[in-house]
Amino acid sequence: MLSKITAFFQSLNEESHSENNTLSVEMACTVLLCEVMKADGHLDNDEQLILTKIISEQFLLAPDEVNELIEQAVELSEHAVDFHQFTSKINSQYSPQEKEKIVTLLWQLAMADGEIASIEEHIIRRISDLLHLSHAQYIRAKTTVKSPK
Repeated sequence: MLSKITAFFQSLNEESHSENNTLSVEMACTVLLCEVMKADGHLDNDEQLILTKIISEQFLLAPDEVNELIEQAVELSEHAVDFHQFTSKINSQYSPQEKEKIVTLLWQLAMADGEIASIEEHIIRRISDLLHLSHAQYIRAKTTVKSPK
């Protein structure tokens, strides 16, 4: 009986590792951006345009690839229970400077509608913590982004 329980937990662990290995860093970043975009409960057209622009410029993707990535990211975002699987992928592949750039992009998206909802700020703070950024890096990312309106 103990061996069956051990085998069960090992299979769960293997599934988790295989899911994490198939998740691209582009997808992980896009899911986090989608989380910020959806946070205030309003899917603003300005935010969607900024999201498309950010992904296109950050990952040098064609418009059809950007749209497909966003569609898949929204789907993953709706079924995700936490940010860990996405932030761990970024942590494993990005330098601290690149992670700070991601947080800057999160702020850019949050400010796309001209205001920052407290829930957006909270989510960005949580993501920043999961990316192991210092408070100074979090603040620097926030202050480098100017509100477009």
